[in-house]
Amino acid sequence: MRIFLAGEACAHIDTGIIERTNLAPRSALIKSPLIMKIDEIDAYVTVIRCQSLQQAALSLGLTQPAITRRLQNFEEALGVELLDRNTRPLKATATGRIVYEQCRVIQRELDVLREIVATDTPPVGMLRLGVAQTIADIALTDAMRGLKSAYPDLQARASTGWGSQLLQRVEQGELDAAAILLPSNKTFDEILSARSLGRIKLAVVAQKGMLKKRTHTLAECQSIGWVLNPDGCGFRDGLQRTLTGLGLALKLNLETLGTELQLQLVADGNGLGLVPLPLLHASAHADALDIVSISDFKPLIDIWLVHPRVLGKLQQPVERLGAAIERQFKEARAQRAA
Repeated sequence: MRIFLAGEACAHIDTGIIERTNLAPRSALIKSPLIMKIDEIDAYVTVIRCQSLQQAALSLGLTQPAITRRLQNFEEALGVELLDRNTRPLKATATGRIVYEQCRVIQRELDVLREIVATDTPPVGMLRLGVAQTIADIALTDAMRGLKSAYPDLQARASTGWGSQLLQRVEQGELDAAAILLPSNKTFDEILSARSLGRIKLAVVAQKGMLKKRTHTLAECQSIGWVLNPDGCGFRDGLQRTLTGLGLALKLNLETLGTELQLQLVADGNGLGLVPLPLLHASAHADALDIVSISDFKPLIDIWLVHPRVLGKLQQPVERLGAAIERQFKEARAQRAA
């Protein structure tokens, strides 16, 4: 199979090897073919993204010496130095940046090729998922059951974490897809496909009777303090940005993981909390809490399904996951309305 690339060159793909040659006389092509392997291209792109040989090796499931050998082979094939080895973190040379962009083009074209030749057989193997804890609390159980029922030969593995961390793992190829909570105006890397599955309202909550039932400002609530997730949580980041914009500091009384524990601490009078409405309504502590109306803080966050643009046989399971999560949140909103 021959794929023609931009410029006066072509690539021949055969059993994982790319041969790139200028369109010179045939005798010249035979004398000095420029040969590189796809895994060398993958290694180079991953190193540039991770800015670390160690992180790139972890991302690709290789040893660091194996990554180093692939990079050296790639540089020898091209006849140029691609990395400035005197910098930390690792950075590409000027030529290396150009090569990196072209390698990304090659990777995208190969992904399209794999998608075209993928058969209709059911997906098998491993599906690596990342799910924000809030989403997991509401929708993960049913979503995983649905995947297991629809694709019995597919092993779905899910890990939880903060949205920014899970997004980075998708970008680095450590996860096949992630369902995360990020602002609605979030922009994503062009290598990714991202769509919003819906929007979640967040509620500021206080111990029942602590505050008068009227609209307050963040400044008025400043002395009370907050009970929040540890640093890295998108909810906390949004509150922090709003406070900073108002010239206020975040007064953190307690930081702890787990919505139920946080709500219990808030119900005991340890500070204000910030929680998704679906989890508040489902909480055993809901009757001991008041929702506080804040005039200068109206927190909203989107549920994003993020994955590489081309997933091959994993595309359908990932779409099913997204549909299940979307359905669960719609049902939660309907139950609140009822």
